[in-house]
Amino acid sequence: MSTDFIVRLIGMVVFCIFGVILGTNLGTMANSNPNAEIPLNIEQYAFTVGLVGALFGLILTPFLTTRPMRSIRALLTRISAQSLLASFAGLTTGLLIAALLAFPLSLLPKPFGSIMPFVGVIVFSYLGISVFLMRQTDIFNMLGSFGQRANAGLPGSPVGENSPNWAESRTILLDTSVIIDGRISDIARTGFLPGSLLIPRFVLIELQYIADSPDSLRRQRGRRGMEVLAQLQKEPNIPVRISDIDVEGVREVDDKLVILARQLRSPILTNDYNLNRIAELQGVTVLNINELANAVKAVLLPGEIMNVRVIQEGKESNQGVGYMEDGTMVVVENGRDYLDKEIKVVVTKVLQTAAGKMIFGRPEYDD
Repeated sequence: MSTDFIVRLIGMVVFCIFGVILGTNLGTMANSNPNAEIPLNIEQYAFTVGLVGALFGLILTPFLTTRPMRSIRALLTRISAQSLLASFAGLTTGLLIAALLAFPLSLLPKPFGSIMPFVGVIVFSYLGISVFLMRQTDIFNMLGSFGQRANAGLPGSPVGENSPNWAESRTILLDTSVIIDGRISDIARTGFLPGSLLIPRFVLIELQYIADSPDSLRRQRGRRGMEVLAQLQKEPNIPVRISDIDVEGVREVDDKLVILARQLRSPILTNDYNLNRIAELQGVTVLNINELANAVKAVLLPGEIMNVRVIQEGKESNQGVGYMEDGTMVVVENGRDYLDKEIKVVVTKVLQTAAGKMIFGRPEYDD
């Protein structure tokens, strides 16, 4: 049985009892005058009002109990743990200040002496929550710096983000697209991703849904993602965790990842452009594999010489096209005559486009 059904039954019984009691009192009051013509006796009053109370409890109890609680839980899941802690600290500080000022305010002339302490509780609670929420980052940074100074002399204590303890405690959320991409396995094996890789259960479910797709291409991509996860779990130096943590009230996987990243204060590893933009707009750190691939490409300047194998003709006449090991396209002027040959090319121009980097050159011994 669902929670709503149980609450409806309990509410029906409670309101029915309350209705019988109320109906009995109303019937007693109505029948207290013996000369008046009363259409209903006490038992009929109790039965009628009790039936109305049972119907009221059966219909409206969830809207008074479980529905508001679900709304509150959904709201709390969208708020980060740091914001919740800052709000609680601000509320406590505001109530403490209001308690200290309650006695002086109670000495004011009537009616201010009885009203102002209550007004002070409301005002200082609101100010405390507002101030702590607005300055939560500064407060936590200050507390963190105090903790680092206090533990600086202790062996094995963290000294900052460069310490091994920080790397071990760091959590990186993985998106479905970056698992399917497959490059995460090689990147993690190099050690450039300090911390543990966290894969929420809803990401794993979406990956399984893709692997079971009737479309052959999507099915292959999903199965490749499963193989990548299996490889990551076999690596002894790469901690991979699959968690049942979820975000209630949200259906889209990308929205769940962003909310979860804000709650855990963790970066998201992805190569999805839309998720990248949405996360950045909400202040979530994003590790984009495509940006990493562009950043590690070799930097060449005009006049440098490199070896390129010309594999096809270019769009312009007498052009040849080759590729570097990282996939960068190299357009060779007068390179048509060197198809299927590896030649030395002098770089003449480097062009950065939206699709990536293009290099133009000419054969070294070409005049």
